[in-house]
Amino acid sequence: MAALRDNESLPATRIATRVATAAGCAALVTLVVLAVAASTDPATGQAWSGAYTDAPGLVSWLIASMTEPQFYAVATAGLGLFLGGLFAHVAQRSSRPWAGFVQACGTGIWPSVVGSALASLVLGVLAWGWTLQPRVWQPLFVPLVATAPAMVVLYGPRLRVCVTAAISGALLTPPASILVVDYVCKPSHLPPVVGATAGMWIGALVAFGACRYFPWMPAPGAWRAAREVENLTGTGTSTTSLLWVLRRALADFSEAQFFGNEWASGAMLSGAVIAYLISPSAFAYGSGLFLAVLTSQAVTALAGVLIWRRRWQALGFYPTFVPVVSVAPATVLAFGGTPQSVIAGALIGALVGPPLAAAISRRLPTGFHPFIGNVASMSVSTALIVPLLDLVPGITS
Repeated sequence: MAALRDNESLPATRIATRVATAAGCAALVTLVVLAVAASTDPATGQAWSGAYTDAPGLVSWLIASMTEPQFYAVATAGLGLFLGGLFAHVAQRSSRPWAGFVQACGTGIWPSVVGSALASLVLGVLAWGWTLQPRVWQPLFVPLVATAPAMVVLYGPRLRVCVTAAISGALLTPPASILVVDYVCKPSHLPPVVGATAGMWIGALVAFGACRYFPWMPAPGAWRAAREVENLTGTGTSTTSLLWVLRRALADFSEAQFFGNEWASGAMLSGAVIAYLISPSAFAYGSGLFLAVLTSQAVTALAGVLIWRRRWQALGFYPTFVPVVSVAPATVLAFGGTPQSVIAGALIGALVGPPLAAAISRRLPTGFHPFIGNVASMSVSTALIVPLLDLVPGITS
């Protein structure tokens, strides 16, 4: 009888979810347009310094944060990522053959995943935005790509799961990342991405461990038993084909946000290029190294997919995106964007990051999402590779 009641309520739940998703999408796009229109420079998005009364600045900052994992952090790129992901989701729901890789770790529950991630980001900024100061960076973007989306993927797109995910991600991830950046990375002269990603896995370990004791949380992974989950390698396309390699390398640009889709990545990169043409200094934390960062990411994405494509074929997924948002761009910023740093960071990252992530993820206890291994690999590999490259003669500009 309980199962019958659950089935009877399912259509109403789906309708409510779709209505809420549509309303949220419309509100987000409207806010972005208003925020960008109110800005003197439409490419910026990192000028907000914690003043909650600065609504346009806060909204632009939130949208820009959607692409901070890629080291872009501009509103046009964030808006492109969101609209590209929305387009891909609609195409996938319509079973279009050109829809690309299924988002949200191949589950297709993109609205719930992105909704909980954005809610966690907003809550985290409201809770920890006071830590920002003029010209002082803090990793407040981290809830977007950490506990919240991973928890929804693992436990399912139920309202109680989404709320738990958003709140736990907002409360745990930002302070952990801030503390590691301030008290480990700065004294040790490590790239800030080491602290940001370390906070992600530290906060996630606490959050997923606590979920075992929350009586309202369902069994991890149980929701997927009744659904047919798409193969992440892409329906009908061999991983040995050049087309698949190019598609997968492009999709890896947006995998950190749990999109992992060619349309989302392409729209994000288009928005980034537009922003770069408008204001080159807005990128890569004012370093002016956007083109070098983008080149390193493209090289490491292609190299990673080529090197590990047999793992993709055997397992259905392999974390080749790890160096795209960690080792490769961090190396470029650390050494001034020299050609040596672009190539070295990209190739070494592609060799080390994915297998380390897979090895850590395999050893996680049941009920812990594998993303924990991915971000742990980001922090460990970056913390090891960048200092070692500093010993190489001629790598710095």
